[in-house]
Amino acid sequence: MNVPTRFAVSSFLVCFLASIAAVAQKPALTLDEFFNSVSFDAVRISPDGHSVLIGVERADWEQNMYRRDLYLYRDAPVGGTLTQLTQSGHDGDPQWSPDGRWIAFLSERKVPAGKNRGLSKDDDAADTKDKEVTQLYLISPDGGEAFPATQGEEDVHSFTWAVDSRSLFYATRIPWTKTQKDAYKKDWKDVLEYRNSERGDEIFSLNVADVLAARDSKGTKPTADDDDATPGITPGATALARSDFRIEQIAASPDGKRLAFNTTPISERAEMIGEYEIYAVDLGNASPDRAPRRLTHNEAQEEKIAWASDSRHVLFHVPVGSVEGKYVDTQERVYWVDADSGATARWASTFDGTIAAYAGLPDNSAILTAGLGTEVNLYSQANPEAKFQALPGWHGTYGHVSTAKSSSRVAFVYSALDRPEEVYLAEGPGQLQRARPVTSFNKLFTERELPKGKPYRWKSSDGTPVEGMLIYPPGKFEAKGLPMLTLIHGGPVEADGDYFEADWYKWESLAATNGWLVFQPNYRGSSGYGDKFLTQIVPEIVSGPGKDILSGVDALVKDGVADPEHLAIAGYSYGGYMANWLITQTTRFKAAMTGAGAVEHAANWGNDDTTLDDAYFLGGRPWEAAQRYHDEAALFQMDKVKTPTHIVAGSDDIRVAVAEGYLLDHALHSLGVPSTLLIFPGEGHSLTKNPWHGKIKVREEMKWLEKYAGKPGVTSAGK
Repeated sequence: MNVPTRFAVSSFLVCFLASIAAVAQKPALTLDEFFNSVSFDAVRISPDGHSVLIGVERADWEQNMYRRDLYLYRDAPVGGTLTQLTQSGHDGDPQWSPDGRWIAFLSERKVPAGKNRGLSKDDDAADTKDKEVTQLYLISPDGGEAFPATQGEEDVHSFTWAVDSRSLFYATRIPWTKTQKDAYKKDWKDVLEYRNSERGDEIFSLNVADVLAARDSKGTKPTADDDDATPGITPGATALARSDFRIEQIAASPDGKRLAFNTTPISERAEMIGEYEIYAVDLGNASPDRAPRRLTHNEAQEEKIAWASDSRHVLFHVPVGSVEGKYVDTQERVYWVDADSGATARWASTFDGTIAAYAGLPDNSAILTAGLGTEVNLYSQANPEAKFQALPGWHGTYGHVSTAKSSSRVAFVYSALDRPEEVYLAEGPGQLQRARPVTSFNKLFTERELPKGKPYRWKSSDGTPVEGMLIYPPGKFEAKGLPMLTLIHGGPVEADGDYFEADWYKWESLAATNGWLVFQPNYRGSSGYGDKFLTQIVPEIVSGPGKDILSGVDALVKDGVADPEHLAIAGYSYGGYMANWLITQTTRFKAAMTGAGAVEHAANWGNDDTTLDDAYFLGGRPWEAAQRYHDEAALFQMDKVKTPTHIVAGSDDIRVAVAEGYLLDHALHSLGVPSTLLIFPGEGHSLTKNPWHGKIKVREEMKWLEKYAGKPGVTSAGK
């Protein structure tokens, strides 16, 4: 008799709890929300450790641009405050003055014709148009308007503070006098004299007191007006040194006696490894007529320089090339060079992963950002010979680490697959797990049902162990028989792992939200798995990694994880190379989406702005390895392609020329294979000019994916 009653009550409870669960379930992420994510391009903790300067980048849909603004977090007795410091949308690369009183940053703002450029209104027509020039600005951390510290018609490439905060050092292209400019224009008119028209950089010093005086004296302009005057040089600036190359970064030694700087090619094309080196300038006898002393002599690309606290060693990061010998691409490394003897030493020399970045500490030790497998964590090391130790922290990915001059505090960016990136502040290197967030720009993503993922391991066709990531649709973690998108990372010296990113390049979260299992293979050539694993890509630049990827797809189908009737492939940059190649090797993929990927290597070698690694990966220049250039090119196997292919390219891409996209589309069209080609105007290799381009890219890729590979029908992709 009581059974029906108990049954009724039980049914009521089940329904009631189910309704609560339905209400509590987070909504799915939409396309519009996905592209409103915020990223961080700089984190700088103040010298006293009580404030954090943050570079923020976000889409401005009305202005058709990505905004770059500076925010400032300040400690407070209870919690803290975060305020927007600049609002031009063009501000980045900030640096605190050593005394903490000022913040200097670079800003590309439009300068009216003839104003603050050292030009008169009656100059030629080309000089009477508004021009965007990158100049050095100052702003107080207490607020107020930012004001320019430099002026002129040459972009400021790099800068640093003097250790006493009284001066700034900055680099621009070597300025020309009006006479030099007029003579050149008379000879060449509007003709581009490729390569030969470039010139190196010059380093200047500028007294901060003079900058403040100029700010207070409104209307201050350059006073040199004769024909031999150099137009637009900042008043009071003193030339210290010259380089035949572009100066990427400047660093002042803690004792105030020397500057170090590293160079890049004036053409901004990585063609000659000798154009990347580190130099030193003795401030006691600095002069543009005195050649800077070269500290490094190697076949590596040096970047991210900083003086150690001993004022003797200069730390630097190497993304490609070799410090020890002949050019070879290994995983990223960190070194320091003795500015007196020129001797170099490698940090974390026994670590088998990749060292992405570092931050020096006052005691001459360093915190290093290191990737191993699918994790990027923080490590510490007292010196290159000391033990390399992992710091206790969260699983996931750390980046943009910043340390304070007079505090143990550490600021950094952190994210994981289900934790969108934010900026955090820890009381010390050993207290990362108790770090507190100081931003909440991406809070919306925590209110959405985000996909979950895990590493996946398999063996390639030759028995080599390979790892990647599986990103599951929300609510289907570790489910079987799922439609699968193989999304291939670029680089190739890169790796997918446990981190959150939402943009035109990393759209796995959106694909998973729309019902796709996303497979991200870390094929041979990827970082985080040892130098041997990385270098096995040579000289089979696509066919070698291609076998790793296809064997991973085979393993997932065999394990019952992936549905063999609903397979798709996508990739951008080197991932585009791989997608182009793989559709010539198999017809199992029902749809392909490729972007900025080459289909041949000879013309791409000539157009590419990073030809150093192209020739290395293929075993030589085109005439030195002609057969391999042919065999590793998708173009010569296009007759095997049956996969409908969606192609995108930037019109101004010089890394993988837009011609490669036209070539692929023409080949597919001639074969009767469904294809479409989108060209984004004004974009280079990365789609950073207009956020609508990236949004349209992914929107159309999602449509192509569903049209040809089968629509899972879990949720809408949004507008």
